[in-house]
Amino acid sequence: MKIQLSDNLIKHYLQNVYFINGHSYAGKSTMVKMLAERYDMIHCGENYHDVFPQNKLSRWKQPGLCYFDTMSGWQEWLNMTPEEHWNWYNQVSNECVEIEILELIKLAASGRKVVVDTNIPPDVLREISSYNRVAILLCDPPDICATRFFDRDDPDKKFMMDQIKKCPDPEATLRNFNSWALYHPPVEIDWEHTGFFSYTRSDFDTDTREEMLSILAKHFGLEEGK
Repeated sequence: MKIQLSDNLIKHYLQNVYFINGHSYAGKSTMVKMLAERYDMIHCGENYHDVFPQNKLSRWKQPGLCYFDTMSGWQEWLNMTPEEHWNWYNQVSNECVEIEILELIKLAASGRKVVVDTNIPPDVLREISSYNRVAILLCDPPDICATRFFDRDDPDKKFMMDQIKKCPDPEATLRNFNSWALYHPPVEIDWEHTGFFSYTRSDFDTDTREEMLSILAKHFGLEEGK
C-alpha cells in the first residue's frame, strides 16, 4: 500500500501555521522573522527543510535535494542555463513539500502559532490551509532580484559571490546567475492570481517593514489574540 495523507487531515494539524510565499526580494524572510518576534510565534525561516538529515535523503527519491552531493563543484551549478536551473529548482521545490509539511506538523504540535517562509506552492496550500493563513508577497517589478540579489548582506549571498569570483570568467558567470531570475518557463506560477491575500512591494528604497507587518498581522488576525 502506498502511503498517502488526505489533505483534510493535514489541514487540521496545520491550523496554527501561517504561510508566507511569493516573489524573491519581496520581504518574506524579514516579515516571517518580525512576525515571530512581535507575536511570539515559532519562526520557520527559508529552507527549513534543511533540518532533515542529509544522509537520510535518497538519491532516487530526492535527486534534486541530493544534487549538491553529486555535482562536480559549484562551477557546474553556477553555469546551469536558466532552463536547467529552473528544472532543478522546480524539482527541489516539489521534493521539499513532503519534508516541510511533516516538519510543520511536528512544530505545530506544541500548540504555539508557527509562521513560515515556505516553498509550498499555492496549489498545495489551497488544499492544506485556508485564506486567512496564507499571504503572498509580490514585487513590482517581479524580476528585481536579478539586479539586487546581492544587495542583501547575509552569509549565503556572500558564499555565492565568493564561488562566482572563483570561476574562470566571473563576469560571465554572474550574468548567467542573474539571468535565472529573468527566465520564464512554459508553465509557471501566476503569483498575482493565486486566490490568496497578497501585498505588493514596489518601494525598495524606503523602509516599509512596519507597514507590511501591520497589514500582514491584520490579515492573519494576530492582533485579535493579543
